[in-house]
Amino acid sequence: MALKTIIVDDELDAVNFIRSIIEEYCPKLEVVGTGHSAKEGSKLIINKTPDLVFLDVEMPHGSGFDLLANFPDKTFDVIFITAFNHYAIQAIKFSAVDYILKPININEFISAVDKVLDKKASNDYRNANFKTLLENVRSTLPSKLAIPTSNGMEYLNTKEIIRVEADRSYSWFYLKDHRKILVSRNLKEYQELLTDRNFFRTHNSHLINLEYVKKYIRSEGGAIELIDGSQVPISRGKRDLFLLQMAKLAK
Repeated sequence: MALKTIIVDDELDAVNFIRSIIEEYCPKLEVVGTGHSAKEGSKLIINKTPDLVFLDVEMPHGSGFDLLANFPDKTFDVIFITAFNHYAIQAIKFSAVDYILKPININEFISAVDKVLDKKASNDYRNANFKTLLENVRSTLPSKLAIPTSNGMEYLNTKEIIRVEADRSYSWFYLKDHRKILVSRNLKEYQELLTDRNFFRTHNSHLINLEYVKKYIRSEGGAIELIDGSQVPISRGKRDLFLLQMAKLAK
């Protein structure tokens, strides 16, 4: 049975393009309605009870985030459609929610749909992700990070994270409460997300929270000690930038 799908975007060309991609490449989706504003989208969701919503982030008279806030107990999945907006994308990525950038790439669109089709997420899991998203959108900087674990998702405030260490294509999170969590994503993804929050990649395998640096050890290789007693190496080429960042924090 096809997933009932609605498209909410203020650009008519975008709506038509998304519909054409679905009709040609996504046989497991059925478009049951389209809207051009948050208000129209809200009415469609109530009337059509969709399984999936393609939702533009920036629309006049209310954003896609405003629309989501009207549905605290969602029974549908969402794929955001957005032109490049660093802040919105940061909030979306932090919250582990799917999105597609405009101009829409057909392969990326199909990949996002496949991810939704592959999910076996419960409503609790889905609603927690969107609750986290709305919290991040309201913050000056997104601060609650959704990380996939073997048991589902964990939602961490960035201030809980002391450091992240690469383990091949996985990452270990070391937390202030002395827990460590294995995550099935690589370190580069978290470097991109956390750099704006005073995290610094000291080495190919290590990303640290500069707030929790205890000392810099000027040894032959160079190392950094953190508040939990752990020591991580620092690459020779990163030392000057690290010291500069720490000097800024110390002001």
